[in-house]
Amino acid sequence: MKIKADTGVCVGAGMCALTAPEVFDQSEEDGTVVLLQPEPPASREAAARRAVQLCPSGALSLEE
Repeated sequence: MKIKADTGVCVGAGMCALTAPEVFDQSEEDGTVVLLQPEPPASREAAARRAVQLCPSGALSLEE
């Protein structure tokens, strides 16, 4: 699984970083998503999938 993030669409809500802090963070400059683990290990996949689902702007997507 690979995560893709479109920082141009991101609104900085932070749901991703709250849901999967090992996988996502937020930029200190504008609060947009920062991918810490674009290809998270199996142990973090469920949280990463949930974070993608919760993203209010649709800035996150999965590639299997």
